[in-house]
Amino acid sequence: MLGFLEFVLLSAVMGLSIFLSLPIVLHPRSGGRIGVVLNAAAIGILLFLLADIFSDVAPLIASPTTAFLTVPSRDVAFAVPFVLAFLVLVLIDDSRGRTRAVSPAWTAFVIAVGMGLQNLSEGLVFGSAWAAGAVGLLAVVFTGFLLQNITEGFPIAAPYLGAERKPLGLLITLFLVGGLPTIVGGILGYFYNSAVLDLAFDGAAMGAIAYVLLPMLKAAFRPADTPEKTAQRLRLLYFGVLAGFLLGFLVNAV
Repeated sequence: MLGFLEFVLLSAVMGLSIFLSLPIVLHPRSGGRIGVVLNAAAIGILLFLLADIFSDVAPLIASPTTAFLTVPSRDVAFAVPFVLAFLVLVLIDDSRGRTRAVSPAWTAFVIAVGMGLQNLSEGLVFGSAWAAGAVGLLAVVFTGFLLQNITEGFPIAAPYLGAERKPLGLLITLFLVGGLPTIVGGILGYFYNSAVLDLAFDGAAMGAIAYVLLPMLKAAFRPADTPEKTAQRLRLLYFGVLAGFLLGFLVNAV
């Protein structure tokens, strides 16, 4: 069996690869039209992640004996965390005051939590494959998750892409919130893993991502000063969402 310390190191490389996107989001020219495209690309990446996570969920909830049916207990294991994650965020927002504008820090934090929950489930997969000694599978899982994690910095930083000053310390903290769960999930999966655990983390991740997409879409579709600028912004938005979705798909296909 491969060494535990080596496993933890590779889990850290995989999870902290999220920081490779930091220089791009901190670049002073990440505002304006580029900022609109990057923000839209972040939405596209999140849309892809929803589809990608559910593609992992579907085989786990499918009935092993009857086509087109699911296992009720596993449906519950997925749906309950999804609903709880979504409703908890709604209640937190209510406690903060719905009449106030949603702050970039709060939006970025929720995205980071969603990324962290998703990376926790990725770590479970990596840890299980390592413990089983599946070397061929390990290479595929490691490369796929490494590349995917690189793209996850854009959604976290999206609320600050158009800002003149970006809070470096806060962004580093949020990137850690998104990336470190890969290590935690990896260690957990190394010693113990189950389909129910995967479903619970995937459900919570999807609930958080689905919740945060709503204000992101609202902000993305806000009108500009003139009809001409609004039309131009929409074209950039559509292009960016498509580009982000395709980027997530291509990275996942590698």
